[in-house]
Amino acid sequence: MTSVHPPVLVVGAGPVGLVAALALLQNGIPVRIIDKDHHPRIGQRGVGTWPRSLEVYNFLDVSEVNSLGKSPPPLRSYKPGTLEPLKDSSMDPHMEPSPAIPFHGPKLMGQQLLDVILRRHLEKFSCSVEMGTELCSFEQCDEGVTAVLAKNGISETFDTKWIIGADGAKSVVRKQLGLTFLGETRDDIRIVTGDIRLTGVGLDRVHWHRFGNFNERGLSLRATDEIAEDGWQFFLYGRELDLTKIAESEELVFETIASLIPTEITFEKVVWMSDFRANIRMVNKFSEGRVFVAGGWKLALVQKGLADKSLLETYSAERLPVISEMLEVTTSILDKATASGDLSVGRSPVLYMLGINCRFSTIVLDEFVTSVERKPINAYGVLDEGHLEAGDRAPDAPNMLQVGGAELNTTTLFSLYRPWYHTMLVFAPSLADATPILGALEAYDKSVVRSAVVLPSSASVTPVASPDLVLVDREGYAYSAYLVEAGQTKVFVIRPDGVIGAIVHGTEGVKKYFSKIFLDA
Repeated sequence: MTSVHPPVLVVGAGPVGLVAALALLQNGIPVRIIDKDHHPRIGQRGVGTWPRSLEVYNFLDVSEVNSLGKSPPPLRSYKPGTLEPLKDSSMDPHMEPSPAIPFHGPKLMGQQLLDVILRRHLEKFSCSVEMGTELCSFEQCDEGVTAVLAKNGISETFDTKWIIGADGAKSVVRKQLGLTFLGETRDDIRIVTGDIRLTGVGLDRVHWHRFGNFNERGLSLRATDEIAEDGWQFFLYGRELDLTKIAESEELVFETIASLIPTEITFEKVVWMSDFRANIRMVNKFSEGRVFVAGGWKLALVQKGLADKSLLETYSAERLPVISEMLEVTTSILDKATASGDLSVGRSPVLYMLGINCRFSTIVLDEFVTSVERKPINAYGVLDEGHLEAGDRAPDAPNMLQVGGAELNTTTLFSLYRPWYHTMLVFAPSLADATPILGALEAYDKSVVRSAVVLPSSASVTPVASPDLVLVDREGYAYSAYLVEAGQTKVFVIRPDGVIGAIVHGTEGVKKYFSKIFLDA
C-alpha cells in the first residue's frame, strides 16, 4: 500500500518528538507521528524540567507542565543504619527571583504524564500518535523522502517532504543517515531506576530520601502520586551492588531496598524499572538533506516557501556548540557527585539553561555590539542580566499595560511570544517615534511577523488608535530587562524559539535581519 502526505513524518513519540510535532502543527504544517512501541511508555524516567524548558512549554501554550509539575522536595540523608536525619540539602540550585524570569526553579513531572499532556495538545489539531508503527528505511532526493514503514507485519511506502528523527539513542534515523555518535559510555556509572509501590514505617512523603552512598551501595526514593498514593521513584546505585542482576528481578529490588532502609517495609510491586548507564554522547550534525534528528520553526518556514533551505543548515551550527558545552558541564557535575558520594554537589544555576545563547550564529544581528567586542563562544553560559546580545534568551517583563483598545489590560512580554511567528519589539519614547519602523513590517507576511511598541512609564496611557499592539512599561521591568534607556529607540526581533534574533537601531536593521531569514526580504 502507498500513501502520500502530510509533509513531515516525525519518528518517535517521546517528549522530543511530541514537542517537534506540536510546534509544526502550531505553524500550520500537517504532521504524521509514529512510534514503534505498541503502547505509550510507562514510568517516571527523566522527571526534571528546568526553567528554560518551562519557558519553551509556555511559548507552546502547554501550561500544565508548570501548573501540575512539583517543585523538588528537600533531599534528606540519614546516619548509617538509622532513620535519624544526618543532613537536609537541596537538589535545586538557588537563584534570586527576577521579573525577567517567570520560572525560578525546576519542576518534576514523570514522562508518562508529560506524554499524555503533549498528546492531548496534538489532538487539538486532529493529530494522534500511530503506535506500533516502525520506520524500516528511507530514501531521499531533492524533492522529498520515501519512507518504508511497518505495522502489524504490513509494509507501507510513505512519501513525505521531511523526516524528523526523535527515536532515541538507538535511532534508526541517525544510523541510516550515518551520523556519528561521538562520546563515551561510562560503565563505572550504573543505576537501576524505576517506579515502585511501597510503604515504610516512619518514611514520610515530604522528603527525597537518600540511604547509603553513591560509591558503595545506596538508595534514593522520591514520593510521587503520579504512580499511586504509595508510589515512589527509586534509584539504586553503588559498586557493591550487582545492578545488572538486580534490574532483572523484582524480588532482588525488594531485598536490596529492604537492606538499605532500617525500618519495616511493605512492598506492593515494581511498576517499571531499567538499568541506566551514563551515555556522554552527541551527534556530529543534526541533519542530512531532508532528514533531521530534531526540528522546529525553521523547517516550518522552509516548508511554507517563505525561507530558503539554507536556513536549515543553521540548526546544527547553532545547537552543536550548546550541546558540546552542556556535556562538559554535566560530566563535571557527574564526576564531582561520584567523587564525593553526594548527588547534590556541583549543581549551579547554569543548569537552568537561561544563559544558553547563539550569539555566534550567522543569522543573528546586533548593531550595538562590534565584532571586536565579541568574545569566544560560550554557548552554555551563566545568565548575566546586566548584559544582553542578539542570540540570547529574550527576557520576560510582567505588568505591561496594553493601551491599544477600548479597555486597559495588563499582559507580559512572554504572552506575546509564540512558535509560529517573529515578534518585533520597538522600544521608543512615543508612538510617533516607532511608526516609521513599524512601516518596515508591511513587506512581511503578517502570519509570521508581529509587532509591539513598548513605551516608557512616563508615556501617556490614553487609548490610541493603532493597528499595532502598544504597551506601556509602567514599572520599568521591560526597559530594565532589555537594557533600554527611557529616551532611546531600540528594536528587538524575537524569534519563534524565544531567542533574540536581532537588536537594531531601526528600519534598515530590521530589513537586514529578515533578509537572513525570509526569501525576497
